[in-house]
Amino acid sequence: MSLAQQVKPNEGIHGDRRYDRLYGIPLDLRWKLVRRRKTLDSGVGSTVDLSSGGILFEAGRHLPVGMNVELSIAWPALLHNVAAMQLVVSGRIVRADGNRIGIQMIQHEFRTASIATEKRIPTTIRPHSGLFQQLPVRKFETLQ
Repeated sequence: MSLAQQVKPNEGIHGDRRYDRLYGIPLDLRWKLVRRRKTLDSGVGSTVDLSSGGILFEAGRHLPVGMNVELSIAWPALLHNVAAMQLVVSGRIVRADGNRIGIQMIQHEFRTASIATEKRIPTTIRPHSGLFQQLPVRKFETLQ
């Protein structure tokens, strides 16, 4: 029995035929229209919803369907409670409804985001405890 036969029409979302769950999470992002590794246009916006296969975002203006786009999304979680993260997504614009742009995800990866040096919390890793623990680094004055 196929997945389409297992899902009854009244159990799904009205009019929505997607099998990927949508998450309505508003996150800040930067977008770039890309062709042959060259940036044609760029801007800022925010996500409307995300799924494992695509993203709907507010671009601030209309973008053409069929173009390749790269999104850098500010991720709400920190890596090891220290480093800011960003989700970098490459995809193709599959629909545009005014300023709302829908993309089909082709590739994605998490990266650490650069933060101002004064906001960084220095840490050290102690491997002898079995599990790695993060401890604050103490700075000592050098005697001359």
